[in-house]
Amino acid sequence: MSTPHDPVNGSSPTSPAEGWITTPLTEELLRGALELERTAQGVQPHRLPARARAQSTDGQLAMAEAQTSGVRLVLRTRATAVELDVLRTKMAYEGAPPRPDGLYDLLIDGEPAGQTRAPDGNVLLMNMATGSAELRPGPVGTVRFTGLPGRDKRVEIWLPHNEMTQLVALRTDASVTPVAPGDRRVWLHHGSSISHGSDAASPTTTWPALAASLGGVDLVNLGLSGSALLDPFTARAMRDTPADLISVKIGINLVNTDLLRLRAFAPAVHGFLDMIRDGHPTTPLLVVSPILCPIHEDTPGPSLPDLSTLDEGRLRFTAMGDPEERATGKLTLNVVREELARVVRQRAADDPYLRYLDGRELYGEADHTELPLPDALHPDAATHRRMGERFAELAFGADGPFTG
Repeated sequence: MSTPHDPVNGSSPTSPAEGWITTPLTEELLRGALELERTAQGVQPHRLPARARAQSTDGQLAMAEAQTSGVRLVLRTRATAVELDVLRTKMAYEGAPPRPDGLYDLLIDGEPAGQTRAPDGNVLLMNMATGSAELRPGPVGTVRFTGLPGRDKRVEIWLPHNEMTQLVALRTDASVTPVAPGDRRVWLHHGSSISHGSDAASPTTTWPALAASLGGVDLVNLGLSGSALLDPFTARAMRDTPADLISVKIGINLVNTDLLRLRAFAPAVHGFLDMIRDGHPTTPLLVVSPILCPIHEDTPGPSLPDLSTLDEGRLRFTAMGDPEERATGKLTLNVVREELARVVRQRAADDPYLRYLDGRELYGEADHTELPLPDALHPDAATHRRMGERFAELAFGADGPFTG
């Protein structure tokens, strides 16, 4: 069976050999996507519905929601081999070190059973100095997992959290059936690039995916890199998505884009939560403030890449605001935490299902000393694991807001 060190995949899609079964790629086989778009190649999973996408002209959001964080194929089969034709779109940054290819994680009956990468595909080349982007088209590639046990089993293929993935064809050497939603609760989470997965090692090791696994719940991850901005269309998407548990992690993107001032922040939070509550009036709802990020604790945004670090083969971000600008209403992470805690206290008087979690309980000063943020904004793989474990303990453990 394929492993991270011995991926079994091809450089291009292959014609199915005799005896292979091709199964249509439908919504019943997918978890974690809110919509499937039919394309010339196949289907594109989206984490925001068409109505929400139509209300934004932001290219960053369009890219982020099409990246398949938390999206996975889930099926039952006796197959010993699975092939998935995909057209991926990988991000690259001009002048920056190459980003690793996205991983596909295989789970069998909930246990890790292999990893591999997709060959070929598109590359979206970003120029961080000018903000321009160039799409370099590539061919469809084939992901293969072989040597699976021949018994009846639940198979999950988690798609890369940091790439856009169009699904072209699914082939197996035995028939497959969809897995009906079971008795596991659905956890709907929204956050920034940290929730999206940032520098996690693989799709099943982003902190939300780890927390979901430890909590025994099904994850719908609306972590949207650079795009946790209290957009009403995101709140409406959450309102309309079936869920048993909901969390929203708010703050870092509002600071590092310098989008709002203090006057607008609290009303925007109220409006976002009101919209969610319109569809989920009694669902446990957890508001999570930002994890520790020293460059923005008391310094407003925006945050921009320090282009001088690219010459050293690395990338770091820096805060461009002035701490004195807090007096004019600019947001910092400490200001955001104070306001979020106040808003939740106010609302909780009439909403017993609403709770607040200080993000520094997931990653705080002691953690930063041990595991500093490599680029000054995003956690590394070890920190994702720590955050996932802590969230599971705080949210799903005894007396947690998500206790079953």
